Amino acid sequence: MHFHILTLFPDMVLGGLHTSIIGRAVKNQLLSIEAVNIRDFAFNKHQSVDDYPYGGGAGMLMQAEPVYLAFQSVAEKLKKKPRVVYLSPQGQTFSQKMAEEFAREEDLVLLCGHYEGIDERVLEEIVTDYVSIGDYVLTGGELPAMVMVDAISRMVPGVLHNDVSTEFESFQDNLLEYPQYSRPEEWHGKKVPPVLLSGHHANIEKWRREQSILRTWKNRPDLLEKSILTEAEKEFIKKNQNST
Repeated sequence: MHFHILTLFPDMVLGGLHTSIIGRAVKNQLLSIEAVNIRDFAFNKHQSVDDYPYGGGAGMLMQAEPVYLAFQSVAEKLKKKPRVVYLSPQGQTFSQKMAEEFAREEDLVLLCGHYEGIDERVLEEIVTDYVSIGDYVLTGGELPAMVMVDAISRMVPGVLHNDVSTEFESFQDNLLEYPQYSRPEEWHGKKVPPVLLSGHHANIEKWRREQSILRTWKNRPDLLEKSILTEAEKEFIKKNQNST
């Protein structure tokens, strides 16, 4: 999979994404991450890409033409119009389901805004998706882009050493991940649940599923509304509700 990040701060995104699991995947050519510097497409000697917004208001606005030319440089190289995600608080909230969908793309362009945003006209012309990573405002789209690349990359085959692990992480089936434990068996007086030491795989899977449901009910009850639960699991929730 190929990521193309349109940004004013290429060193920021490349420095953050060429480490750990993502960096290893790039080295192994499972992914490629290109940072396109929007300033390279400025049409003035100072490489300025912002100007005052019409109608007044605080701050500066990124101009349409440098953003468009940066996009065009990618589209011409790919010989197609790629999917373009604009990182904006106005977008749909990023989710695991979105990560899985984006991971099916061969090429994905991530557009990082800055200042007070980007001229609406170029957004209308090139953007296919508006995505937010949460209900708060950041100084630019670089950190959200890095979050998205990390989450999406994990869905690409071969990126994780153990591909099976992606099937049992938080937010799969709209349930949070179950508690996990490692050695030693007892730490600060707290013991590993006996079922995990039993070697009985069916009982372990049942316990993990119940713990996922319980944790979701306690911490993210909104997710349970989207989960597919058996009648026995619904009764399990009611029993725990009654006991609290």
